[in-house]
Amino acid sequence: MNPHAARRDARLTKALNIAADRVSQSRSVIVEGVLKRVVGLTLEAVGCQSQIGSRCRVVNADGGMLEAEVVGFSGDRTFLMPTGEMHGLKPNARVIPMARMPRVPVGEGLLGRVLDGEGEPLDGLGRLDCERRPASTAPINPLARAPIKEPLDVGVRAINSLLTIGRGQRLGLFAGTGVGKSTLLGMMTRYTQADIIVVGLIGERGREVRDFIDNALGPEALKRAVVVATPSDRSPLARVRGAWLATGIAEAFRDQGRNVLLLMDSLSRFAQASREIGLAVGEPPATRGYPPSVFAQLPRLVERAGNGLPGGGSITAFYTVLAEGDDQNDPIADAARGILDGHIVLSRAIADSGIYPAIDIEASISRVAHEVTPLEHQKRVRLFKQMFSAYQRNRDLINIGAYKAGSDPRIDTAMALWPRIEAFLRQDVHEPSDFAASRSSLNALFPEVK
Repeated sequence: MNPHAARRDARLTKALNIAADRVSQSRSVIVEGVLKRVVGLTLEAVGCQSQIGSRCRVVNADGGMLEAEVVGFSGDRTFLMPTGEMHGLKPNARVIPMARMPRVPVGEGLLGRVLDGEGEPLDGLGRLDCERRPASTAPINPLARAPIKEPLDVGVRAINSLLTIGRGQRLGLFAGTGVGKSTLLGMMTRYTQADIIVVGLIGERGREVRDFIDNALGPEALKRAVVVATPSDRSPLARVRGAWLATGIAEAFRDQGRNVLLLMDSLSRFAQASREIGLAVGEPPATRGYPPSVFAQLPRLVERAGNGLPGGGSITAFYTVLAEGDDQNDPIADAARGILDGHIVLSRAIADSGIYPAIDIEASISRVAHEVTPLEHQKRVRLFKQMFSAYQRNRDLINIGAYKAGSDPRIDTAMALWPRIEAFLRQDVHEPSDFAASRSSLNALFPEVK
């Protein structure tokens, strides 16, 4: 046979195969199914051919449409989870696959806007003037990321000086209820030196969404911010989508070369929503009812943040972690400590003593502080922690007068410095302290250190 003809036939065969595959794929997308069972939050459909992560529309009894996402399958059954209320569903309802996959809105038109977990506006300011890109993007090669070498000013004296943050770092804010977590987040939102602020309010009370936007964030900070809000009354799928959407928006701005501050409140609510989804599709529970997929999802979400390529933008991320009953060994808190670049712990005892922000210096750590601060500064930080620890460990003896002056020179020094240490840690919410002022205050406490 003529070799040219053989190559031509091979190319033709390949083209026909590709065309056949595309036709097959397009047909598989539009194959409808029927709803057979509703178990809890899960819909089970038969005959629906869709990939995991894609969307389907379920026809209600009144002819309306309920949108649902494919979360799993078993044999000929497809498991879906609705993004909204399930009122009006009936047996054998039509399940219509949608060709499009979830997409993330990107662009300057997002600034100053408040979105839900689907990327639709909640603020009543009209449609978004922005483009959309695929929600799933390839993670950055860890060896291609720019190293963390530059400190980030967050406007909080205790953090700037004692727990110095690096631009592109990912930290956890560990706190129980009522110890000033939201107030501290609001301070960092207003005072952090960042080009763009992305806030993810995941699974919080609906009242707190408005309160955070109006009071903690404020109108000036909102001009350079994007807020994604999925309160606790939304479906678990919507809450999970909200966390991924906030991260995707932050990634888009980082890809433009911007320095982004990502605040996610909270990582615990994201994990709880993921647990609801996992249990609903039949995944076996493991640690305290959390299925294994939850602990696989946490690093996938967190690793999206951080520095981009050298010379590009960055995402400095703070994830709040709720310590249930002030238990720092909660499985989500324990997993978060292992995948984050440091943690800031808020103490109820310190809050009860009237010191705000109630940061527990002994229990907190920034794992990149030594990379972004000089040696002299690190010496002062170690000395501050020694004095703080010496006083706290002997506080009861000192308060009841059982400690005898001169017994321990370190305790004597800590007692003499304690009023100034308390004043150093205490900061009003309307009183920003930049990096230079924070360092000067620490230097004034220990002027002898060289």
